Amino acid sequence: MCILFIANKMRDDYPLLIAANRDEFYARPTAPSTFWENHPHLLAGQDLEAGGTWMGVTRNGDIAALTNVRDPHNINKNAVSRGELVANWLEQSPAPKGNAEQSAYLAKLEKTRQRYNGYNLLFGNVNALQVYNNVNNSTHSIDTGVYGLSNADIATPWPKVTQGVTALSDYIEQQSTINDDDLFDILRHENKAEDAHLPDTGIGYEWEKALSSIFIQTEKYGTRTSTLLLVDKNNTLTWKERRFSDRGETLETRAFSFSI
Repeated sequence: MCILFIANKMRDDYPLLIAANRDEFYARPTAPSTFWENHPHLLAGQDLEAGGTWMGVTRNGDIAALTNVRDPHNINKNAVSRGELVANWLEQSPAPKGNAEQSAYLAKLEKTRQRYNGYNLLFGNVNALQVYNNVNNSTHSIDTGVYGLSNADIATPWPKVTQGVTALSDYIEQQSTINDDDLFDILRHENKAEDAHLPDTGIGYEWEKALSSIFIQTEKYGTRTSTLLLVDKNNTLTWKERRFSDRGETLETRAFSFSI
């Protein structure tokens, strides 16, 4: 399902901060983040079942990340895997992609939106990001501010989205320096929403409750990875991925850093 928090142009030392969780069935085979052999400019994990990815970046600062839209009544079992949308954007020419390339890709997303189950796609580069939602065929520019994106459109204030946006906003306003572990802690919040504030997406009370926290852990499904993407004032990009077991234990933290 996944959740993303984005702080854009809110600090001089870190103009872009993205903190994200990937939620998935524990049994789904996954490769951890690395530069892809066939696309050495592309850094991402990989879904070994369908071949795509949920979030990635390139050496030139192109970015893409995906969240599913939760709508169990409108699932096409023959739909194309949504993970290819992230890979398709990042696998393109390793040269930096500007407004023309973003506009062309958006047009492609709009044209093919019926091929996929519901999704939000964050894509662009470190200087210009936007979110496309294929359910309502809408586009939202990521301007100056702090944003949260979960499994509805970007304008829907689910409790865990509001909680994460508030926590990240308070942190970047109050702290003199940015600490990676503090950002990982925000992604580790496990408190559930109060019943009165639970969304009703058609999956039943037990699942709505279980999925209402930023960090998810159930018997078969939960948060598999937390990822930080930070771009500093010198255009140095830092990527950190923390992987978890089905018991929520940290298995590994991978770190990459390069100049854009």
